[in-house]
Amino acid sequence: MKITIEGASPEFERKLLDLLAEHREELAVAVDTEWNADRAERYLRTLPGPALHFLEAVVAGKGHVDAEDLRNQFGSLRGPTIALSRAMPRGVKAGWWPEGTPAPIQPVYDPQNPSWQRAIAYVMERKVLDVFSDALWAVTGYGPGYPRDPEDLKQLEEARDQDATEHETTPSWADGDAPSALDLDTSDGEDR
Repeated sequence: MKITIEGASPEFERKLLDLLAEHREELAVAVDTEWNADRAERYLRTLPGPALHFLEAVVAGKGHVDAEDLRNQFGSLRGPTIALSRAMPRGVKAGWWPEGTPAPIQPVYDPQNPSWQRAIAYVMERKVLDVFSDALWAVTGYGPGYPRDPEDLKQLEEARDQDATEHETTPSWADGDAPSALDLDTSDGEDR
């Protein structure tokens, strides 16, 4: 018997889990740890900018990008990779995906040098790539499907940067006329 329940209330979920615990000896419980559109979009929405750009680069590379190319683009990969990895337990804690869901991006290490664990590439499985490609389109609004050509990604980043620059707002006092709490009108001769 296979049962799929979506949109259950927390109370129903608690009761169902209690029932399952009561009969755990008789049951085999399988948890769906596959990436789907909802999970991928939630994951993307929790990422800070550099981590999102890192993931975009892996998607643009059709699921494979050399670590050296990423280092040239980002400098240190420590920030983006930490943010990507911290999103996984945060999603488990929030109930967005079950424990055991694999990270969407996996590092590849040099098999010739196992003692030096510096990634030589980052990869994404094909089925995960398809889900994240569509999720990136849904979250960022670019594409029908996400562009997979690195040159297209570069053009999108330039357009995004240009758009952000055009929409920056500057206060009217940015030319040095900033109001100050010390500028008090004492024209009546009284100290305030």
